[in-house]
Amino acid sequence: MVAGVALVPNWSAGAAVTDDPTVDAATKATFQKLADAVFTDRTQALVDDSSGKKDRHRHTSGFSGKVRLSGTQNRQESSALSQLRGRKSRLAQLGEKYSAGSTTVTLDATQVKGRNAKVAVTESTTLTYEKVRGNEPRTTGFQAHHELSFRADDHGTWQLTGIRDTDDGVAVNQVAAPAPAVAATGSDDNPPEAPRASTARNAPANKKNTTSGTYDYKAMVGYAQKYWNNYNPDYPDFNGQGAGGDCTNFVSQTLKAGGWKHVPGYTYDFHKWFGNADIQSDSFVGVNEFSWFALSSKRVTPLAYVYQADIGDVIQMDFNKDGSKDHTMVVTYRSPQGVPYVSYHSTNTYNRSVASLIASYPNAAYYAYRT
Repeated sequence: MVAGVALVPNWSAGAAVTDDPTVDAATKATFQKLADAVFTDRTQALVDDSSGKKDRHRHTSGFSGKVRLSGTQNRQESSALSQLRGRKSRLAQLGEKYSAGSTTVTLDATQVKGRNAKVAVTESTTLTYEKVRGNEPRTTGFQAHHELSFRADDHGTWQLTGIRDTDDGVAVNQVAAPAPAVAATGSDDNPPEAPRASTARNAPANKKNTTSGTYDYKAMVGYAQKYWNNYNPDYPDFNGQGAGGDCTNFVSQTLKAGGWKHVPGYTYDFHKWFGNADIQSDSFVGVNEFSWFALSSKRVTPLAYVYQADIGDVIQMDFNKDGSKDHTMVVTYRSPQGVPYVSYHSTNTYNRSVASLIASYPNAAYYAYRT
């Protein structure tokens, strides 16, 4: 590992937007400014607002002249903000609120062909937890990537016509259905199936000893804190179109930092588990294969309730309940009131509460593993 090296996620490996250096700076700034306003509106829809302002598009409504939302996109953003405000209400019922939010957007690439333009941007968002119970972490944050489509009308005004999330992940202000992560490859060896975990809040006590035992849970949390956004160059990055997402790869790295040992063998054998810069087993990077290895090796035990998860434990999601798991996360904080907070890649996120996940994806199936 090279100490102090911070790498930006390699999202561009499969990105569709190739930067056009002939696009003038003023046009790029116009695109960037509207993108910043759009995602700021989405973030602010989640923030507890006592000012009484009810603007549908508080930050994007002031745009006119050189750039604006198209009529269709305006309606889509209204729907998105409505969904996010509903999410905020569900979170409040679960005892979670955000007192502030901050979003910045960086323009990564701009491509203009005639009256059409595509813009690739990176969104960095931080939300501050309101002290509802008093023991929440200070903030949660994530980094997400988007592709924006613009079209110029007959008067030369650029209209934002579409937004596409290019991460295989789940951001707290995301409203579109997430794309599945690494798909299961299947096996003829009858892989074990994890039982679903209940999302009920009244979970029976199932305390975990986090200070002694086989694994170093403090080291796991420290690794996740360091690399949730700045990727470790000692491992490949599976973000980008066609790569399947980096969520399980990141969780495997975190567990390895806390003491999980390699089990060498064939990459496709889910009984094996290993990963480095050059080669990774399917179980190291695949969502379902990880579950199969973790259960068959007895390195984890299933938890009956998601809210029983503690630091170093793993939570997975199956968004559409089709039996194939889609997303892997690691718990990096647990409040004294019993709320786990998770960190993950795709979309890069730190200390997001389980309550927020359940409020955002109430119809998903959840799986929790004690490590």
